[in-house]
Amino acid sequence: MQETFTSKLELKSFNEDSGHFSGYGAIFNNVDHDHDTFKKGAFSQSLKAWEKKGALPSLLWMHDTTQPLGVYKSMREDSKGLYVEGELLINDDSMAKKAFAHLKAGSVSGLSVGFQTKDYEYSGSTRIIKDVDLFEVSLVALPANDESRITNIKRLFASGELPSKVQVEKYLREVMSIRQAKSLIAGGYNFLNPRNADADIEPQEIQNIINILKG
Repeated sequence: MQETFTSKLELKSFNEDSGHFSGYGAIFNNVDHDHDTFKKGAFSQSLKAWEKKGALPSLLWMHDTTQPLGVYKSMREDSKGLYVEGELLINDDSMAKKAFAHLKAGSVSGLSVGFQTKDYEYSGSTRIIKDVDLFEVSLVALPANDESRITNIKRLFASGELPSKVQVEKYLREVMSIRQAKSLIAGGYNFLNPRNADADIEPQEIQNIINILKG
């Protein structure tokens, strides 16, 4: 299952004539709303694998594999994070031209990596990601809205594959507190009964959770 991690775009440079831009696709030790963070070195093995293939991860619009925007010219880890240099095909692709306009205007303000986790550990409620297979780095708008979070949860339960406990808890944390998510995982669906729920959860919140899980 592909995961995503979005961070505020730290644009280092862009060229209006060539569509070239550079910045950071991910920042180390930056905890996202899912309580995930990347450890330095998380991308190194994947980047070596891409180098052997003579290629780099895709440059996409909003993680949509049907909307490539251009190509990455360089991608590497430094002490700060995953540094990328890309070129948007602004003279040949209308979507790339539109994306570059949003990039300059600031209405697109994030870079998001698409990956599969290979190794991680927990520190409290934070998942420290130590090794990934990196698939793509997308230009995205920030912040992610509640509707997109709900869509992620529905997709998880509708995928036909039994999600892991960690995956379920991760997505539940988008619609409830960390403590509530852990309680739901521990107590199962009986936790959704208002008589069993914690006092700080309103009946409507419980119904919203049920509706999400039902799809």
